[in-house]
Amino acid sequence: MKNEFAAPAGARHARLLGVGAYRPRRVVDNAEVCRYIDSSDEWIRARTGIVTRRWAGPDETLGAMAEQAAGKAMAAAGVTPDDITCVIAATFTHLMQTPAVATEIAHRIGARHAAGFDISAGCAGFVHGIVLAADSVRARGGHVLVVGVERMSDILDLTDRSTAFIFGDGAGAVVVGPGDTPGFGPAVWGADGSQADAIRQSVPWDVLRSDPGHPFPALRQDGQRVFRWAVYEMSKVAVRAVEAAGLTPADLDAFIPHQANERIIDSMTRSMGLPERVTVAKDIVTSGNTSGASIPLAMEAVLSSGAAVSGDTALLLGYGAGLSYAALVATLP
Repeated sequence: MKNEFAAPAGARHARLLGVGAYRPRRVVDNAEVCRYIDSSDEWIRARTGIVTRRWAGPDETLGAMAEQAAGKAMAAAGVTPDDITCVIAATFTHLMQTPAVATEIAHRIGARHAAGFDISAGCAGFVHGIVLAADSVRARGGHVLVVGVERMSDILDLTDRSTAFIFGDGAGAVVVGPGDTPGFGPAVWGADGSQADAIRQSVPWDVLRSDPGHPFPALRQDGQRVFRWAVYEMSKVAVRAVEAAGLTPADLDAFIPHQANERIIDSMTRSMGLPERVTVAKDIVTSGNTSGASIPLAMEAVLSSGAAVSGDTALLLGYGAGLSYAALVATLP
């Protein structure tokens, strides 16, 4: 006998309802970073655009930073903790294999009955979370909290000239919920696993078990290879995502890419042929590369500054370790 299951009551459309951000208290300038590496403020600015970044203190844990960003996002969205049905955390700097930090975040914000899980897609993780959240709202209804949160300073080798000056810490969050009209275009996502070693952890965790004296695992990056891949391949992904939404680059109001490098952002902007009137997020200058947190932090920055406004059409593009990527067009909250 064939069983008939009741279908969940989903929403016809999903959209971004609110955004929030948390930036650690400590501001680290290039001069401080250059105490550990052979570089200079001028070189770092010229190569990446970075002037400062934030590094979290001991009390600014992943859960604590995420709680602050989530509270602001929920307030902006006009929802309560009881409205949150799921928490998705995009992070790869949670140093405990289990439990997921998303469950801690749900507890901290008082979302007592929310599901919670982490996703690890490097710097592309937040947009992956948005895709999953939108699908969940359309399939099941409710409101999904997506948090990008990283403590990159925990996995940096401060003597590594290829990574030490690039990364920062922080948290950004959005609420995804039901909408009267479509709030997202189709997602364009994927990965090139043949280049997975371009951004990687230096050694697996089990090395510390066999050799307790081994240096703590740290982030490693082949900067030139990642730069070339991002400039040439991600520009194509960006255009594909815009076209999938039935738009052209000229229809965009804002471009909010992963904040990896200002030169990469400028190159992609030129390759896409974006008009000068389009707001291009450059939170990289004062926040550095915050990996999974970079897109929500940049989104909050352009909205709070007035460079973009609620209802604007924005392209979100994340890319990083894997080498993974995800892009989609969204209506800003």
